Amino acid sequence: MYDFATVLSDAEIDPGTNVLVAGAPLTGKRRIALDVLAGGVNRGDGALIVTTKDDAETVLSGFESFLDGEETLEDVDVGVVDCVTKQRGVGAIEDDPRVKYVSSPVDMTGIGIKLSEFLQEFYEGRGIDRNRILLHSISTLLMYSDLQTVFRFLHVFTGRVQSADAMGIYVIDSTAHDEQTMNTLKQLFDAVVEVEEGENEEPVLHTAGIS
Repeated sequence: MYDFATVLSDAEIDPGTNVLVAGAPLTGKRRIALDVLAGGVNRGDGALIVTTKDDAETVLSGFESFLDGEETLEDVDVGVVDCVTKQRGVGAIEDDPRVKYVSSPVDMTGIGIKLSEFLQEFYEGRGIDRNRILLHSISTLLMYSDLQTVFRFLHVFTGRVQSADAMGIYVIDSTAHDEQTMNTLKQLFDAVVEVEEGENEEPVLHTAGIS
């Protein structure tokens, strides 16, 4: 079983579960997702982040701030599929053990390949059989591709998470998409966490499918 870290401390998540984290901008969706990933990493789980919004350096810097105590990125198993850097045309970029690059968020086939490479490396090369996978963000994918294309991609992606007995976390800006789009996408997920801004800017969570 997986947990949802300090966010939903009593929740138990079955291996192979895909969770959608939805809400308006600035409600803390990204912070919640990174907290869930870091909570697992702090106990020895692997973490894989597919970023369509920020470059790998930004993502890793933000992720490191969630690690326990004296731990640094060098102490944990984390990998990033970066869909941003190459699109910006920043010179020649090559994969390294921590970061694999995809040409842009449009290259969903490439995203799937790089994710599979990381999963194989984590399982076979590092002996890690518990992995948490974050996709941030679905909204960026929908900026570049139509709903049908993104739906097909996520159908394959969530299936890969399920077959790997991992936990998938997917972030979406619910206010950027109409109700029909949101309802269509929600079909792909086992659980949904709706995030609202509460008092003192603390997020308020409404969950479905998490016990």
